Amino acid sequence: MDGSGFIIRASRLCMRYETGAFHVDALADLDLDIAPGERVAVLGPSGCGKTTLLLLMAGLERPTGGSIAINGAALSDLDSNALADLRRDHIGIVFQSFHLVPSLTALENVALPLEIAGKPHARRHAEAMLAEVGLGARGRHYPSQLSGGEQQRVAIARALVHRPAVILADEPTGNLDDHTGAMVGEVLFDLVNDTGATLVLVTHDFELAQNCNRVLRLHDGALQENTEASDDAHRAIHR
Repeated sequence: MDGSGFIIRASRLCMRYETGAFHVDALADLDLDIAPGERVAVLGPSGCGKTTLLLLMAGLERPTGGSIAINGAALSDLDSNALADLRRDHIGIVFQSFHLVPSLTALENVALPLEIAGKPHARRHAEAMLAEVGLGARGRHYPSQLSGGEQQRVAIARALVHRPAVILADEPTGNLDDHTGAMVGEVLFDLVNDTGATLVLVTHDFELAQNCNRVLRLHDGALQENTEASDDAHRAIHR
């Protein structure tokens, strides 16, 4: 982290998609500073650029303008290998569609990031993380043998097993029914609270967003503070 005290810094961030003579500005001169341990929700309808913002934070896409830094590292200065190392060591990503490896068991999916990083006792840590998300007895099951909620809990365990400083969650309850989504959201926020990680959550779910310290709205490519929602979230967290 740099001397600014922010773990995530985006400055004049732009992302333009061009198709022939047409273009779409998903992000336009977007600024965002996030302190360590903050939980920030970004609200907005489908197609407004929320997922694009997370992909840029993860270094999975390159912006067409502006800059973004994670943990003091300017992503524009990193090549693909260095970006992969940054994700491996400091970032956990939770996708809407789970993205589990179908040929691996739940335990093997959770252990995979640790094994790729060459960490010792990967399976032991994976077992402990599965237990934390309430799936200690399901480690030998394959994704096809798990419900949608169970698959997302496995995905959350995989994203957090290496104790990342930053968690990026892209509509983590978007593919789930209301009851299951509420349960998965509770699991996610419990783990975030336990680890002290910084969370950036993009969602269209206002109730889920209220678990965060700050609620922002993405509109016309820029972020706007949702003061009323942020105040409600603050009261809910400290109730």
